[in-house]
Amino acid sequence: MEYLEKQLIQSAKDGDQVAFKELVEIYKDKVFQLAYRMLNNRHDAEDIGQETFLRVYANLSRYDGEHKVSTWIYRIATNLCIDRLRKKKPSVHLDASQGEEGLDWYSRLVSNERTPEQQTLTTELQGMVQEAISQLPDKYRMVIILRYIDDLSLQEISDVLNLPVSTIKTRIHRGREALRKKLRVVL
Repeated sequence: MEYLEKQLIQSAKDGDQVAFKELVEIYKDKVFQLAYRMLNNRHDAEDIGQETFLRVYANLSRYDGEHKVSTWIYRIATNLCIDRLRKKKPSVHLDASQGEEGLDWYSRLVSNERTPEQQTLTTELQGMVQEAISQLPDKYRMVIILRYIDDLSLQEISDVLNLPVSTIKTRIHRGREALRKKLRVVL
C-alpha cells in the first residue's frame, strides 16, 4: 500500500489528476474522522478535510518520501485542527440541523447478534466516551485519538505531531488517566 501511495504522489507531482483523486479517495474518510474527533463538529471536520487536500495538492513538490504518505497527510490535518482549536471561533452553519447528535459511523454499526437494548447501551457508552475524549485538553485528546482511534504507532504519532516518542508516551499515559477520571465521574 505504501508503495502504491508513493507512486500516486509521484504521478500527481507529474500532473496526473486521476492519481491525486485516488489519493484523496484513500484518505478522505480517515482525515474526516480524525478532524471530527478532534473538533467534535461535523462541518468543521468537513472544512478541515477539504483544506487538508488543498494543502496536500499545493505542497506535492515538498513531499520528500522520508515519511509515510499517511504520516504526511495526518500531520497536515492535525496541524489544521490545532489551528482551528486555537482560534476557537464559534461557527454557525445554516444547513446544520438542530436535532443532529453528531453520531459517528461507529455508533451506526448494526450487529445481528445484539439486542436493541444492548445496542442502545453500547451507543450510550460510546457517546459518553466520545464526550469524555472531547473534554480532554487538546494535547492529550490529539494523542488519544491518533493512538486508539486511528491506530497509529507511537513513532507515527511522533512524526505527525513533531514531538519525541517519550513525550508521546507521557501524553498518552496522562491522557488515559484524565479519561479514566472523567469516565469514573460519569459511570
